[in-house]
Amino acid sequence: MNISFTPYVALFAGGLVAALIAVVWVLTKRQTIGSPAIAAALCGGFAAYTGVTIWAEGVMPALVNHTSNLWGVQVWWDLLISLTIALFLIVPRARAAGMNVPLWTLFIVATASIGLAAMCARLFWLERQAAGRAA
Repeated sequence: MNISFTPYVALFAGGLVAALIAVVWVLTKRQTIGSPAIAAALCGGFAAYTGVTIWAEGVMPALVNHTSNLWGVQVWWDLLISLTIALFLIVPRARAAGMNVPLWTLFIVATASIGLAAMCARLFWLERQAAGRAA
């Protein structure tokens, strides 16, 4: 198979590099509370990219991507499983911080990673506020 270096391949590779940097950063830090600023920046950046994508291509290609072949369905299921695992891990902390979990869950169902990043930003901010009061 011959893959030419297109803007889409560059975006794919850029995302992989950014994710690997993020993984290394997370693994090397010993923080117990995440960064609200980084989570908010991720949310904003990905929301902007998603907005441009919807403006340029519409919403229907997402449905087509996830229903055209086994790989599309696999990627869809992977997204659903990842979001479910993330919620499983974050909901107890969100409840403890006093967040409205059903409302945040609806936001995540509607926006996927955008909503999850926003929820993490809010949770991290609340946890830092609580840690500051406790100190």
